[in-house]
Amino acid sequence: MVIGDFMLDQQVFGAAERLSPDAPVPVLMAGDPRDIKETPGGASNVAVCLRALEAEVTCIGVVGGDPEGESLRRKLHDLGCSIEGLIVDPSRPTTVKRSLIGLAQHRHPQKMFRLDFESREPLGRAVSERLLGAMLGAIASVDVVCIEDYDKGVCSSQLCQAAIAEARRLGKPVLVDPAAIEDYSRYRGATAITPNRSEAELATGMATPLDASVAHNARLAARLLSDVHLDAVVITLDRHGAILLEKNGAPLHVSTVARTVYDVTGAGDMVLAALAAAIANRFPWPDAVGFANAAAGLEVEVFGAQAIPLAQVRQAVLGLAGRTSGTARSLPDLLVELAVHRGAGHRVVLTNGCFDVIHAGHVAYLRDAREQGDVLVVGLNADEEVRRQKGAGRPIFTQTERLEILGELRCVDYLVVFTEPTADALIRAVRPDIYVKGGDYRPEEVNEYPLVQELGIEMRLLANRPGLGSSTIVKRIRELDSGLPIGQV
Repeated sequence: MVIGDFMLDQQVFGAAERLSPDAPVPVLMAGDPRDIKETPGGASNVAVCLRALEAEVTCIGVVGGDPEGESLRRKLHDLGCSIEGLIVDPSRPTTVKRSLIGLAQHRHPQKMFRLDFESREPLGRAVSERLLGAMLGAIASVDVVCIEDYDKGVCSSQLCQAAIAEARRLGKPVLVDPAAIEDYSRYRGATAITPNRSEAELATGMATPLDASVAHNARLAARLLSDVHLDAVVITLDRHGAILLEKNGAPLHVSTVARTVYDVTGAGDMVLAALAAAIANRFPWPDAVGFANAAAGLEVEVFGAQAIPLAQVRQAVLGLAGRTSGTARSLPDLLVELAVHRGAGHRVVLTNGCFDVIHAGHVAYLRDAREQGDVLVVGLNADEEVRRQKGAGRPIFTQTERLEILGELRCVDYLVVFTEPTADALIRAVRPDIYVKGGDYRPEEVNEYPLVQELGIEMRLLANRPGLGSSTIVKRIRELDSGLPIGQV
């Protein structure tokens, strides 16, 4: 459940290549004035981020009875969010953030100015009661409650305290991304709060020195933990990661990867969404904060508030764990990375084999296989299976050695070892767009042909390249090593 200030972000794009003749300000040469890009913002962006992380989302908030409110409701509905709790209040406008974005000298876009259309007045009694009723009616069906407060009059003390009390009664965690306000009493009793350092300073009155240490940040967190009666505090520290303090625990600094920050818009929303997704899946707090850090790191590398898909966050977490170097992967890690490729529209090619005593024919075959799509995955038979297929004395090279040799080929994107006699289980897991085999035979003669037909996967057969095969090479070497004439071993 996402409770809070639901907003509509609008972007007007244009070229900013000259100054106004009547004032020292840049001129934005926009296109069609009706060509305004609209995206969910504020609490709406938290909902969108949660949907990208494959969560089911219930929205609790207010929009105006205007075209912008209808646009926002429609966008959230189209993304799969439940909007029954998104109340229409004709007495106030939908909160709209309209950004003017210039493209200088045909380079990347840069926000020049922002226009805000909003009301910060408290909600009327009738709308407040409807909102409270919607929240109480839906809270039993959710796993985590998020409060995204921008201090626009929706997250009143009454609404927040009612949500926290009911969630506590039902045993559901409440995570709060607080407004930039001095008094956090409206959040008292929540499970956790996620201010950035400047928001934490404002709420505690504890100014942070320029050389702020982990110990100082921990004191900020401890003050909030005590004053707001929380179970945990997560203070985000920009490029320095975050500080986590749990009740009765020691402060933990969760570092992040140094990134080229492009735009911090939406980073706080992404942190709240990722924490909620992690806590809903029973992550311990240190792992949940690490997951949120990875998601926020991806967020700041894109322009504007853009939801980061789960596959990309999982890939980033694998990278932080050092599991994305080289080409060899476990099958679970491989599937994570292939999901990112599919999200980018890449066509995945799969082939498999023993690849023992690799020769020029293998290299040519793998190069041809790579040209069939965008990403080549090579399934490698485990040592035991090679021995079963090729006989005693094989493989010549262990699977570790074969992985190392194949990993040096530029045409191979990923390698994965499989132990089954056929590639059926690997094909079912990878679900490639194209399955490739080499050999001078018909498709129906391939062991995996019935499965690829069943799954609707395209099969392509690549002709063998002339030259010696692995078995012939092994036989020649053994004959030469024996000292007997070739053909007598």
